[in-house]
Amino acid sequence: MITHQLIEWLLEGDVSIQYQVQRDLLNSEQPQLREQIANEGWGARYLACRNKNGFWGEGFYMPKWSSTHYTLLDLKNLGISPNTGVIKETLALILKNKALDGGIRLVNNIKRSDVCVNGMFLNYASHFVVGEEGLRSVIDTLLAHQMPDGGFNCQSGRIGAVHSSLHSTLSVAEGFLEYARNGYKYRLVEIQKAEMESREFMLQHKLFQSHRTGKTIDPKMLMLSYPSRWRFDILRALDYFRLADVHFDVRMQDAIDILWKKRRSDHTWPVQAKHSGITHFDMEITGQSSRWNTLRALRVLRHFEKITQSYKEKTQSYTEKTIKK
Repeated sequence: MITHQLIEWLLEGDVSIQYQVQRDLLNSEQPQLREQIANEGWGARYLACRNKNGFWGEGFYMPKWSSTHYTLLDLKNLGISPNTGVIKETLALILKNKALDGGIRLVNNIKRSDVCVNGMFLNYASHFVVGEEGLRSVIDTLLAHQMPDGGFNCQSGRIGAVHSSLHSTLSVAEGFLEYARNGYKYRLVEIQKAEMESREFMLQHKLFQSHRTGKTIDPKMLMLSYPSRWRFDILRALDYFRLADVHFDVRMQDAIDILWKKRRSDHTWPVQAKHSGITHFDMEITGQSSRWNTLRALRVLRHFEKITQSYKEKTQSYTEKTIKK
């Protein structure tokens, strides 16, 4: 599945891609590559867009997608070093402006925080090793908004939503996972329980299906985009389960089959969708082969190797029967 030619093509990409290919596909941790992310390529370009006041864009959350919030999420996903000084400075500024409920304030005239944004903030703040004391009220707010079905919904604090959202649930689960991976202890048992319940909520929906009708909730969930922003899609979800070291569950099968079918004849995966909004720059071109999506698909399928092999054998068997006919 992973050919030498494909690896070579991936390693021709940005240094952040090179670092993650080495780490996730070649089992070779390359700290010198990680350090380069801040000094060249996409990482350096993002850092260069930082304003003198310590923020990106027009503040914490405006505009999408060049705001401080989404820039920090992008930098975290590049794999940039947790010790990047200017990022730590910005995070300290953000933590000085919390909402009344203890979460992160989106803009100054909004009193309440947003569940989905709090989850994403926890994700990158944990990666950059923010002091635990600064995260406690964010944790308290998130746990207070878990819904009876085990997931989360960004509307829960505003209009009384009664069912969780896959978008919000995945963002919060990613935040909880990163928090635990970085050694934080505050309310850790409750966080791990909430994360397990969030996983179950996503699996009950087979990662993209209505629990009532079995139909696809939103066709966009089957489209491969990068960056994903706040939006749920099957590759982002499967990559989360991989990172969490979750074993294959039969309820992932439909999503894995769809991912396989999106592979091109040259064994790459494309960027199929772009979320509209203002960006600092585009890392890749929609419609073309994507190093990000190819890397992520390969590491997901490698993680679920047994089911991947089973799929390949079925496909080969079907092809051979078709040729004989």
